[in-house]
This record gives sequence, structure tokens and C-alpha cells, in this order.
Amino acid sequence: MTGQTAPDSAPEIATVSVPLPGREYDVRIGPGLIARAGAEIAPLLARPRAVIVTDANVAAAHLSALQDALRTVGIASEALTLPPGEGTKNWENLTRTCDWLLDQKVERRDVVIALGGGVIGDLVGFAAAVLRRGVRFVQVPTSLLAQVDSSVGGKTGINTGHGKNLIGAFHQPALVLADTAALDTLPPRDFRAGYGEVVKYGLLGDADFFHWLEDNGAAAARGDAAARQHAVKRSVEMKAEIVLRDETEQGDRALLNLGHTFCHALEAATGYSDRLLHGEGVAVGCALAFDLSARLGLCPQEDPSRVSAHLRAMNMKADLSDIPGHLPDADALLDLMGQDKKVVDGQLRFILARGIGQAFVTSDVPRDAVRDLLAERLA
Repeated sequence: MTGQTAPDSAPEIATVSVPLPGREYDVRIGPGLIARAGAEIAPLLARPRAVIVTDANVAAAHLSALQDALRTVGIASEALTLPPGEGTKNWENLTRTCDWLLDQKVERRDVVIALGGGVIGDLVGFAAAVLRRGVRFVQVPTSLLAQVDSSVGGKTGINTGHGKNLIGAFHQPALVLADTAALDTLPPRDFRAGYGEVVKYGLLGDADFFHWLEDNGAAAARGDAAARQHAVKRSVEMKAEIVLRDETEQGDRALLNLGHTFCHALEAATGYSDRLLHGEGVAVGCALAFDLSARLGLCPQEDPSRVSAHLRAMNMKADLSDIPGHLPDADALLDLMGQDKKVVDGQLRFILARGIGQAFVTSDVPRDAVRDLLAERLA
């Protein structure tokens, strides 16, 4: 599909299978999946009831439609609505969610539905992982970031004062319903933030997909249904392929963290606030990773410019100077990177690139090179 413009028509529902032995599940992708969620989820249920956890913003947009869809096929449901925002992904709300699920007498054979973006998916997935030592859950991701990244692969968790996602578990969903029509309700900034993760997939392992995004990303941002579905489907395919090779991030799965070593430090530096959304941090982090790769002589000098040019064309953050407010100095940012989950024996692991679509994992990065890059970008 390189160089082609996606037609603007309502696409058929696509399915990407994640065939992990004993934990197989499908990711269903396309418009209208919330309205047909009852029929999609019913085969998973041992009894005609389900519980839903969501946040206030998503509940206003999608909860009644989801409950209507369940009711249509005779499935009763109850819902817990949490506050929106990254701050919700904490111990307090994990405890609140687990207590509520126990109040609902959720059993191992039941299904918990996570309706929302990455925060809800991560938190509810973690609650499902630890409740009764593991109950099944269904991801109904409503943000682009959640549809292409956090809803697939089984990573769940919460944040603490020490950093992001440092408490969690691997717990695969039983089903993912990525309703691409739900993206129509996203504010433009949230869509662009999720697009940071989409770009990441092209940069880490599929140069043709990155070329397709250069040609079609603007159409996806405008709401072209076929372009949105292809962007989500290809991203999910790539993530599924990597998860199958390395479910618990012992090797190849670390490639999915392209841009994240920088991103997580920047999120901590901005207090996990609206100053920097996660996908925005990923986009900035990808640009920095390509800049660092070029400085180390690993990739062509024109690649960082091409990455930044596409992010700019999509009206996205592409540099430290695009983050509003004060940032710590280069040494302080390096210290924040030291809290990253990818640290091994005190050594930071970076995902760098030999070119667009050719990412690799390395710990052989001179600290001074990272400091110099950050200092220059901060200036």
C-alpha cells in the first residue's frame, strides 16, 4: 500500500489473531464494534453478566452504547466509573477497583470489561490479573494510543512516585474490540498523541508503513475511516508479531520501547501531567532516538530530519522545545532515565536505529553522548 491513498469508505471488521499458546485471543478492528459488543463478548461468558470499569469522560461518550449492546443479547452489566487522567493509575484506584469487583462477586469464569484509554486498560488489566489470582478481561480501547499499543500484549500496571508502570503484571486479555469509530470522539490532541505510537511502529520495523503514513497520516487525522483502520491494523499486526516472539520482554519486545527511554523521563519531569501526554512523549523520544543514532554514526544523517518533518507535518511535538514549561537540566533528565524499567545492571538500554524501520536494542551508548544531545536540545 506504499504511496497509495486509502479510500474513504466504511471498512469491514478486520481481525488480528494473537496465538499465544493457551492464551489465544483476537483483536477485532473496525467501526461499530461497541454497538455489536454484546454479540462479540457473549461467547466468552459462562453466565449472562459482565462488569465494566471506565472513566468519567469515556462513560459520557460510550458507556450507554456498550451497556445497550450487552442488554440486546441478554447480558446484564454493572459499571464503575473512575476519574479520567494519568493520575488515576495508582494504588488508590487499584484498591478501589478490586474492592468493587469483589463487591460485585466477580468469579474467575466472569469477564471484566475495560472501557477506555490506556490508563483504564492498564489499571483494569492489573486488577483482573491479581483478583482471585487471575480473572478474564476484555479490552475495549477508545483512544488511538490504546488501540494500537496498550490494549494488545498483556502489559498491565500502575504508576508510583518512583516512576511509570513499575508495578504490574503480564495478563493477556480474552478479546480486544478496537472500535475505530470511537476515535471520532477524541479531541485532536489526543488523536495526535496516539499517532505517536503509530509512527513508532513504522520507525522500528516497517519502512514501507512509515512511507504509507507520510502519504496517508493526514487523511487518518481528518477521520478517513479506511486510513484509520489500516493504521490501527498494521500497528496491531506488528505488535502481535513481536509479542509472540517475546511475551515477557526478555529480548525483541524491548523494540516496542523505541522513544520510551526519553519519554518516561520527560513524563516524570512534567509530573505525568497534561503538559505532556504519553504519545507526545513517545514522538519526541523517537525523534531524539534517531538524532542520537545519527550522532553515533548508526543511521543516515537525513533520517532524523525525515522523522521530524513528518511529526511537524502532523502538527505534533517533535523536540524538547515543544514541551511547555520548565524542564530539568540534562543531568537531571539522565537521572530520571535511570529509573526506567529497561535499566539492566545499572546500564540504560536504548532502542536506536540503523535506519527507518531498522531499530535495535543496545546498552552500548556513551552517557556523554546522551547528555550532550539533551543539553543541546534544552538550549
